[in-house]
Amino acid sequence: MVFTRDLRVRDNPALCAALRAGDGVLPLFVLDPVMLGAADPGGGPVERTPTPLARPAVNPPCPNRTAFLADCLRDLDASLHRLGSRLVLRHGDWVHEVLRAARHSGATTVHLAADVSLHARRRVERLRREAGTCRVGVVEHPGVTVVPPAGIAPAGRSAFAVFTPYHRAWERARRRAALPVPEHLGPPPGDPTGTRRARQVLDEWSPGARRPAELRPGGEGAGRERLRTWTRDHLAAYELARDDLAADATSRISPYLHLGCLSPLEVADLTRDLPGGGAFTRQLCWRDFFHQVLAARPDTARADHTDRNIPWSVDEEGYRAWAEGRTGLPLVDAGMRQLRREGFMHNRARMVVASFLTKDLLVDWRRGAEHFRSLLLDGDVASNQLNWQWVAGTGTGNALHRVLSPARQARRFDPHGTYVRRYVPELADLPDRAVHDPDPAERRRRGYPEPIVDHAFAARQFLSRVRR
Repeated sequence: MVFTRDLRVRDNPALCAALRAGDGVLPLFVLDPVMLGAADPGGGPVERTPTPLARPAVNPPCPNRTAFLADCLRDLDASLHRLGSRLVLRHGDWVHEVLRAARHSGATTVHLAADVSLHARRRVERLRREAGTCRVGVVEHPGVTVVPPAGIAPAGRSAFAVFTPYHRAWERARRRAALPVPEHLGPPPGDPTGTRRARQVLDEWSPGARRPAELRPGGEGAGRERLRTWTRDHLAAYELARDDLAADATSRISPYLHLGCLSPLEVADLTRDLPGGGAFTRQLCWRDFFHQVLAARPDTARADHTDRNIPWSVDEEGYRAWAEGRTGLPLVDAGMRQLRREGFMHNRARMVVASFLTKDLLVDWRRGAEHFRSLLLDGDVASNQLNWQWVAGTGTGNALHRVLSPARQARRFDPHGTYVRRYVPELADLPDRAVHDPDPAERRRRGYPEPIVDHAFAARQFLSRVRR
């Protein structure tokens, strides 16, 4: 059983199927550089050669991502140990290592969760080809989404392009029953050669001394505890509080969903009938919606879903200021600094910073999406790429002419400047009335830059260009 984006023992269809199918289960995870952000969502290299796994301590792709993944794998290993088994770790070429482990264990079938990214699909296709020569079968199972991407579709088309009718169909869709934790697995069969070295690689990737203090722990145990306490304390007020930047009242379970530490089906089952559950499960539906779009249109990881002929510019200085959180727009800078510190950004801030990059600076959404995926713990291809497209106006929605004003968004969703002060310490002691737009003298005194663009002018310029 190969774990990919289903790092849990509860409600894991692939794990349960492997247990039912044979006399023993080899639980395997292959350390894959693409999972850590070393390559783009289309499966090709990003600007530089991916860091060789043989030298992970030299230049790890993303400290936040690797530390969180290490937590998840250690937690999964502990869960498997309680079931009488252990997690076998390998590093190197994913297909090669999967088949090597199958040969060593005498396995005749490889079970894994079905995924929709082009990279995931290509490597499974390659696995099927090479496994066929070894007489090893490959079986994919649900588990990454609430409803499988192909589980519902409009008449005559492969996928819904509009969210509202998808949401109606999603609510009516028949769902599988969540699966319990297996009672017992037993020790992994075969020779787990390579596991010791892989654990050394894991330790080198994520030493405690370099772990960011703000990074939340990964793993199924941490995810379930977060879901339990947040549901108890915040779910009922979710619809009203989810856009409040200062309150930080969103669930923050997206990293656990991304790596499958939490079953999205089980989360939906647990929350949908509780007060506030309708608004919350709607967000799970958005996640499923984007997965089914990407399953039908894998090219949308790189290409516009809807070609708008937007005249993207090459503004390297503006892009760097945006990425480093020094645009001079306090709300934009706060969001970008939160991303770098925590591997996470509040959803409202994500919309603001994405709108600013694509519509104020006219920088291609692909560059923003790439930057997000390099830092986000929850940066899966479907949600990240297609949410960026939605904001940029090239995606499934009709947001082309929607340009978010950072100042207006700040006044509405961070009226006292609490969120900005949390992440932009240069402005921490300014009064409420000044924190979102310090005067030039205060900016100079505090070493905080002037705005790199005039938003009103940039918005008019963008709208004039796209209306031609």
